[in-house]
Amino acid sequence: MNPLNILHVFRAPVGGLFRHVMDLARAQAELGHRVGLIADSNTGGDRAAAVLDSIAPLMAHGVTRIPMNRHVGPADWAPILHVMRRSRAAKADVLHGHGAKGGAYARLALGSRGAVRAYTPHGGSLLFGHDTLAGKIYLTTERLLMRRSDLLLFESQYSADMSERKVGPPHGLLRVVHNGVSKAEFEPVVPVENATDIVFIGELRHIKGIDLLIDAIASLRRQGRPLTATLVGAGAERDALIARAANAGLADSIKFPGAMPAREALKLGRLMVVSSRAESLPYVVLEAAAGQVPLVTTRVGGISEIYGPLSDTLIAPESSQAIATAIAAALDDPETMRQRTLALNERVARYFSIEAMVGGVLDGYQTALETLRKSGRR
Repeated sequence: MNPLNILHVFRAPVGGLFRHVMDLARAQAELGHRVGLIADSNTGGDRAAAVLDSIAPLMAHGVTRIPMNRHVGPADWAPILHVMRRSRAAKADVLHGHGAKGGAYARLALGSRGAVRAYTPHGGSLLFGHDTLAGKIYLTTERLLMRRSDLLLFESQYSADMSERKVGPPHGLLRVVHNGVSKAEFEPVVPVENATDIVFIGELRHIKGIDLLIDAIASLRRQGRPLTATLVGAGAERDALIARAANAGLADSIKFPGAMPAREALKLGRLMVVSSRAESLPYVVLEAAAGQVPLVTTRVGGISEIYGPLSDTLIAPESSQAIATAIAAALDDPETMRQRTLALNERVARYFSIEAMVGGVLDGYQTALETLRKSGRR
């Protein structure tokens, strides 16, 4: 493949979306492509700034940050115009938007004739339903933007199916390219000496089901299991969750250390619990599986695609009792959990590598570019 000029556009430099873009941009640059990044300047804090500073020397088209609001409004015109200017300056072959806002900005940027407009939702608007006003607005916007989508890249078949159901059939090329982890991440994680029984990693918000996990721990404690937990992450609901833990008599049993790199966080507990109400294809599950961390997780989103034939071990979402039962089973039968952990580790090593992810995305770009050439748009 000839070197491409690629601009990645995304809003919040946090979570799995941020990791995905960083892994993708770094690998593309190392393969000889000229890459640039455009991100929000109001979120991510010092940690995001450090990550972006570290990758900046590899970005031939630079790293720029501009205020991007979470919700739709008149202020959106400024980042759209910024993307347009950056695209013209870079002579972009690919404008790749990530998440609802990044996807909208990349597809609304005019004056980029011949550039592939690629979009990866990462959940985003697809987590909404038509039963709320916000859902109607976001999903209608997605439907309108569909005609400006040359390439739709979904990290799970689940997300691709949900998009067709909620938004409609794709206008351009569609590819499912699973997230991937690096070879270095398959070094087994060794818990720290004072590790808690349970660790959670993720944004502290309702969709992650942390309230259900706290209730499950409280239930197990009433049954005579004095469990401890470390809930790693940041988010708007942090104070409410701390209060919930305190009200359940768990103030001394549950720690809230804030956000940190997943590999560091995984060392803080002996059993990883993913209590989510909804997901796409979460990196934290791949990271835990790669590091051979015992894992209990709900059956949501594309997690079944990660687990494959092991999917019968997943638990029902929206149930603190199901979480409590699964935690108790994992602690009571460590050998079965060890065998399951090794089997999941082998599956992730075989099917979810960064190399496969990057190759799939670049192949999607190339096919979309060829389609544009044949149509006379390039």
